[in-house]
Amino acid sequence: MKSTFSICRRAILAGTAACAAFAMTGTAMAQFADLTKVPAPPRIEGRAGTTPAPARKPGEGAGPFRKMVIRGVTLIDGSGAPPRGPVDIVIENNVITDIRNAGTPGLPMKDGREPRDVDYELDATGMYVLPGFVDLHTHGSTNDKAPDLSYSYKLWLAHGVTTVRGVELADVETSLSERARSARNEIVAPRIFAYQTPGSGKGWTGGVTDTPEKAREWVRWAAKQGIDGIKLGADPDQPPEVIEAILDEAKKQGLGTTAHLSQIGVGRMNALQAGRAGLGTVTHYYGHFESLLKNGPIQNWPVDYNYQDEQHRFGNVANLAWESFEPGSKEWWAYLEAQKEAGVTFDPTMTIYAASRDLMRARNADWHDAYTMPQLWYFFQSSRENHGSYFFDWTTEIETKWKNFYAKYMRLLNDYKNIGGRVVTGSDSGFIFKTYGFGYIEELELLQEAGFNPSQVITAATLNGALTLYEPKGQKVPPIGTVRVGKLADLVIVKENPLQNLKTLYGTGHLRLNEQTQQLERVGGVSYTVKDGIVYDAKKLLEDVAEMVRQEKVKLGWPEKGVPRP
Repeated sequence: MKSTFSICRRAILAGTAACAAFAMTGTAMAQFADLTKVPAPPRIEGRAGTTPAPARKPGEGAGPFRKMVIRGVTLIDGSGAPPRGPVDIVIENNVITDIRNAGTPGLPMKDGREPRDVDYELDATGMYVLPGFVDLHTHGSTNDKAPDLSYSYKLWLAHGVTTVRGVELADVETSLSERARSARNEIVAPRIFAYQTPGSGKGWTGGVTDTPEKAREWVRWAAKQGIDGIKLGADPDQPPEVIEAILDEAKKQGLGTTAHLSQIGVGRMNALQAGRAGLGTVTHYYGHFESLLKNGPIQNWPVDYNYQDEQHRFGNVANLAWESFEPGSKEWWAYLEAQKEAGVTFDPTMTIYAASRDLMRARNADWHDAYTMPQLWYFFQSSRENHGSYFFDWTTEIETKWKNFYAKYMRLLNDYKNIGGRVVTGSDSGFIFKTYGFGYIEELELLQEAGFNPSQVITAATLNGALTLYEPKGQKVPPIGTVRVGKLADLVIVKENPLQNLKTLYGTGHLRLNEQTQQLERVGGVSYTVKDGIVYDAKKLLEDVAEMVRQEKVKLGWPEKGVPRP
């Protein structure tokens, strides 16, 4: 018997306004009856656009201030140094000007602590402060996923993400405009770095960048527009000689580079070759294992393989685990050493493909009911049309292959970190059951699973990300990424120690048994996010998002609570 949800799904794809009513039996199923009859969100034809965020309203965040102080925190500074505290952090005009001893652990705080001439004082006694998190692989919430960009912005900030690298955040013009508005604090948004794809931009009149000459011309044009870097991807018009020209010209122009070395072009340029050509960041897993194939340079595709059938594409990825050289082999270490020598950063984005190894867990995550937009929820469902919605018949065999593949991938990342290679954190949320912000915290958990200790995870999420963004600009000492005197006031303030449990960073918190009441309680979540000296109440940001989601559900005729599940 075909499931009612799949019948509804086909009706939605066909443009039907709502699924037909049907009978349900049993108390357990009755609670979901209304959810199976909800109207579909409006379809977006063609490539979805992006609506800019609304202006920051009065009361959205406090500051920036002439002078403020955060009192009584334990400092986790992002450098890998051990926690220390209690300290008071003094901020003047968005710059940390002092970090003062506030007392001795185990004893009462010092009374009358300076400074007193402040415009704003945040009593965070007993809490923890970290540098703002950096997400190096983001796409903004497009119109087929949410009404405007504030949805993704507020979810990022609510999870402590104060800086994002858009790859792309949106089109060139919108990305640059949103970056400027964020820098002026006109919108509630993280700091934005705008990376764009070759040939993009309404003002570019040179056509497809399919020759080295055209590619260099576009890079120079894009640099004049003010973009921060270049995202290379699956483009058959960019053979190795074109990519090499882009990478060379980008360095001359002071632009960063990152590449999604997909199956379309990896047979001609893998991660090793791209690193030698000057690539800054390898994002995702693409290109790594193709550099290590035993029978390379091309994976052994099944004879009926079709890249545009996304279950073929993603279902066969995990075969790279057994087609490539083993961890610890001379080929393995030679690859890692070569990438380290070239200065390549690894941005693994394990979170975005984590559903491939456990679909049920991703689909039933705690946060979907309250924080996943109806449009985004439908985008996630198995579909031939939506990128990343590839679970057409996802089997135990496929999941097992992915689990084995992740074990090898994690070993690669940990070994690279151990020899001094740089690993950073990126989420690519907005696809494959990853809701913005929540997906980023899962990436931190996955790094710990890979073998990073908690302090190394935080360094990957902060200092390493900042270095990756600012080094191409010639700034070897970035203004963010650590909590130090002279750095910008980008901070995350939490009640729970994240080094003890990264799960406490999720906006939905962590379930813990109260030993006194013997009841489960939700603890954690970010308390405050400080971006550019503006203090945001992270819980209030989540409330704003939940209300946005509720309003969309009402507008679309959905019940206000829950999402329809297959």
